[in-house]
Amino acid sequence: MPVPLRQVRAVFDDTTITVYQAYSPHIAEPAAAAGSFAGTPFKLERMTWVKPSFLWMMYRSGWASKPGQERVLAVRMTRTGFEEALAQACLSHPDPAVDTDHDAWRRRLETSPVRVQWDPERDVRLQPLPWRSIQVGLTGPAAHDYVHRWTVGITDITADVHALRQGTGAAHLPAERPYPLPADVAAAVGASRPVA
Repeated sequence: MPVPLRQVRAVFDDTTITVYQAYSPHIAEPAAAAGSFAGTPFKLERMTWVKPSFLWMMYRSGWASKPGQERVLAVRMTRTGFEEALAQACLSHPDPAVDTDHDAWRRRLETSPVRVQWDPERDVRLQPLPWRSIQVGLTGPAAHDYVHRWTVGITDITADVHALRQGTGAAHLPAERPYPLPADVAAAVGASRPVA
C-alpha cells in the first residue's frame, strides 16, 4: 500500500507519543536527568520544534553531530497535548487545500502559537523520500504547555543514535507507525486522508 503524502508516523501508545529534539549538552543533560524541561536552561521565549520522525531528526541534527545538536532527546508527550497543539496550528506556508483565503491564513499565522511544516521524509542515508514528515513548532502558550503539561518523560538517546550511525551495538530504528489523527485535526494541518 502506498504511503500517503502527508501522514504522521510515530512511536506511540494509548496515552503518549514520542517526539524528538536535539540540543547542546547544556540543555539536554539537565532535561534528561529531570525528565522535564522545567527548571532547565530551555528557553520558553523561543519557538521549539518537535519531530515525531526519528530519521528526520537525524537529518536535521546530522546524526547528533551539528553544533548545538549534539544530544538527541526522545520526549514522551501526551497524545492529548500533541493533538491539542495541532488543533491550534497554522501551516507555515499556505496550502490551497487548507487555506482558501490567503488573508485569513496570514492572520492565523500571526496569532497561532503552533506552526506545522511538512518536509520530505528521510531514509537511513538521509536522502529525501517522496512522502512528507510533520514538524511542529511551539511558541508562547503552546511551548509553556509542552514544558509544564504535555511532557511526561525525556530520555537521552544519543548513544543509540551513534550506534545506529556506525552500525554497531544493538540499537534499532524506532518502530514508527501511522498515527490516528482525529479527522478535524488532520484537516486543520493538511494531512492526507487515510487510504481506505
